[in-house]
Amino acid sequence: MDKPVLAIIIPCYNEELCVKAAIERLLDVLDDLIKKNKIKKDSYLYLVDDGSHDKTWSIIADFHRKNSRIKGLKFIRNFGNQKALIAGLEGVRNIGCDCAVSIDADLQQDECAIEEFVDKYTEGADIVSGIRKDRKTDGLFKKFTALAFYKLMNILGAKIPQNHSDYRLVSKKALNIMELYPEKYLFLRGFFNEVGLKTAFVYFNVKPRMSGESKFNFMSLMTLALNGITSYSIVPLRLVAVLGFLMAFFGFLVGVETIIEKVFWHNSPNGWATAIILMCVFGGIQLFCLGLIGEYVGQVFREVKARPRYIKDIELK
Repeated sequence: MDKPVLAIIIPCYNEELCVKAAIERLLDVLDDLIKKNKIKKDSYLYLVDDGSHDKTWSIIADFHRKNSRIKGLKFIRNFGNQKALIAGLEGVRNIGCDCAVSIDADLQQDECAIEEFVDKYTEGADIVSGIRKDRKTDGLFKKFTALAFYKLMNILGAKIPQNHSDYRLVSKKALNIMELYPEKYLFLRGFFNEVGLKTAFVYFNVKPRMSGESKFNFMSLMTLALNGITSYSIVPLRLVAVLGFLMAFFGFLVGVETIIEKVFWHNSPNGWATAIILMCVFGGIQLFCLGLIGEYVGQVFREVKARPRYIKDIELK
C-alpha cells in the first residue's frame, strides 16, 4: 500500500491552555512520520472549535496563518464533542485524505501511538481502534461508571471494545460509508464497530492532562451513554414489555390469593403498609419504563425534525 495522506482531527472546547502545545506536539508527530517515510508530506492537522468562549480559535487561526498544514473549523456555538468529531471527519473527507486519526486536545491519549495506527492501516486495516491499557488516571466513580457503560452496551447488543474511546484511525473507505448514515445523533463508537470493515487494535497509555480541566462531566457522559443505547439497541424496550407482563402476572396472583382467602376462610387479607409499599414500587417502575420509552421517542423526535448536526461559522482550509 502507498504511504497515505494523514489527517489528525482535534476537537477543542475552551482549550486555550492546551491547544498551542497540542498543535506543536502533533506537528512533530507528523514530521517524524514523514521522515520515516510512513505518510505523505501534505498530511495535516484539522482542529474543530466547538463554540469555545476563550482564545482557542484565535490560537488556531494564528497557527493557520503561519503554517498551511494547520486547518480548522469553528462552530457558531457549542454542539458537543460527538458533533465536533463528526464535523472533523466530514471536513477532512472534503479536503482530502487517505486516513484520519481523531485525538483529544489535552493529549491524554498517547500521541506516540499514532505511528502504530498508521502501521496497522498500511497492513490493511480500515479502522484502528485505540484501547487504553488501564484506568489509573481515573477516580473510583469514573472507573465504575465506565466499566458499567461498556458492560451494559455489550449486553444490549452494541459490541464496543472495553476501554475504547474516540481515539481511532479510519480510512477514506470508512469516511465514505459514514456519509451514507444521515442520522443526526450518530454514535461513532457504535457505528465504527458495527460497519463491518477490517478492524485492528492499538493499546496505549493515558497521561495526565497538560493543563486545565476535562470538559466531560457526569451529565455529558450520561447523555453519551443514553444516545449510544437508544441508537444501537431496542433490548430495553423489550425488557419493558417483559417487565409489564411480570407485573400484571404478579397482580393476577395477588388477586387470586385474595379471592381464595375470602371464599374459604372468610378473611380479608391485612397489610395496608404492604399495599402502599407495593404501589410505590410498581408506580416507580412504571415511571422508569415511561422515561425509558420517552428516550426512544425523543430520539425519533430529534431525527424527524432533521435539524443540521452543526452550524459552521468559519472554516480554514
